[in-house]
Amino acid sequence: MTPRLLIVEDDAALNQMLALHFEDAGLVVDGVGTCAEARERVAATAYDLILLDQQLPDGTGVVLLAEILARRPGTAVVMMTGRHDLELAIEAIAQGAADFVHKPVTTAELQATLERLLAQGRLSRGQDPEPEGDDPTAPDLGRALIGRSAAMLAVSKEIALGARSAANVLITGESGTGKEVVARLVHQHSGRTGAFVAVNCAAIVDTLLESELFGHEKGAFTGAQGRKAGKLELAQDGTLFLDEIGELAPGLQAKLLRALQERVFERVGGTETIATNARVIAATHRDLPADAREGRFREDLIYRLDVVRIRIPALRERKDDLPLLTAALLRRIAERLDRPVPRLAPGCLPRLEGHDWPGNVRELENLLTQATLHARDGFITPDLLTFGVSASDAVSVGQAAEPGPDLRTLDEVEAVHVQRILDHTGGHKGRACEILGISRPALDRKIARYGLHVPGR
Repeated sequence: MTPRLLIVEDDAALNQMLALHFEDAGLVVDGVGTCAEARERVAATAYDLILLDQQLPDGTGVVLLAEILARRPGTAVVMMTGRHDLELAIEAIAQGAADFVHKPVTTAELQATLERLLAQGRLSRGQDPEPEGDDPTAPDLGRALIGRSAAMLAVSKEIALGARSAANVLITGESGTGKEVVARLVHQHSGRTGAFVAVNCAAIVDTLLESELFGHEKGAFTGAQGRKAGKLELAQDGTLFLDEIGELAPGLQAKLLRALQERVFERVGGTETIATNARVIAATHRDLPADAREGRFREDLIYRLDVVRIRIPALRERKDDLPLLTAALLRRIAERLDRPVPRLAPGCLPRLEGHDWPGNVRELENLLTQATLHARDGFITPDLLTFGVSASDAVSVGQAAEPGPDLRTLDEVEAVHVQRILDHTGGHKGRACEILGISRPALDRKIARYGLHVPGR
């Protein structure tokens, strides 16, 4: 039977061009330009495919999408929009859209998308409706996922597909790329009613991490003065996020594997078996398969964690997102510091684009925060964008000496930066590890190597 396609697009010329193309490709095509017309067509006809524009004269595509899928659950709907809004892509796919494309889009790209959907068998009748994923009480995290690059659109699709599945998720990417932001978005759009509970496996020593994850009974160890519920227990009906899972000790890997396989665990020092339905999202910057080959990570645990994979690109892989990302971060930083939003002076953007960003978005935010604190007359100038040196150091150097290169060694720069982060966190090593994007042992090594002072000691 010839597939039927409905095009919902208010640009008459685009609508007609797409209709002619897909009729030539062998589809039966109808075209409408409003939500009202689309509702009438969907009520009267069972379409296999629908191309749905987001901005329509009498409504939005996302709202119409929900109505279409409620009436025709088996329909494959491809959303189209001229806005580069990653939150919209996540919302649309989480609510059941088969795909999401940005305009301008070529007919060849659309045809490949529709042919892929047909090949995947997405057109079977009687398909169960997908769960709604938007939690109105959750924080608005989509604005933290900013960009218009193809790489970030792919991430947004993976987030939505991960949210629609109950399977465990593994998020990979370099330190500072925003893995926890992505994990929270998966949870937010998953429809799970429980809490999002996060644990940084690199920031807690092994002897305490077991209790942190699984809880403990009174008297289980010195200092255990009462029963404590672990993070896995607190994440019932919700999501347990295990950041830096590659740092998990072998003994804890075995216990986590059992919890994932059997869906049960015991508190430290306890005998009561506790059932869990928490969904686990893990994140790492490490190459877990390589660690498994070298005996540092259990291969069977990788299979349990790596069911849905989301890879976050490094910032150097998506430098075309820098203008949008910088503008959004400056607004957020200014709000946090209670200051006017600064503007970038000429020469700043090329300087940002010329950097390789080893610390990714975290490095960019740290750099812009320092520059905002030292902005002059509402402008950030290129001299304040100092990679590896704080803006305050750059200002003091500029005031005390002739302009010139910073001739300190990398070790000297690193020592100054790590000490500044320790001072900023008041000596809280876990928070310092999160900011620096390193493990607790790595931080301890740097403190010992450079003879740094840990506040509070």
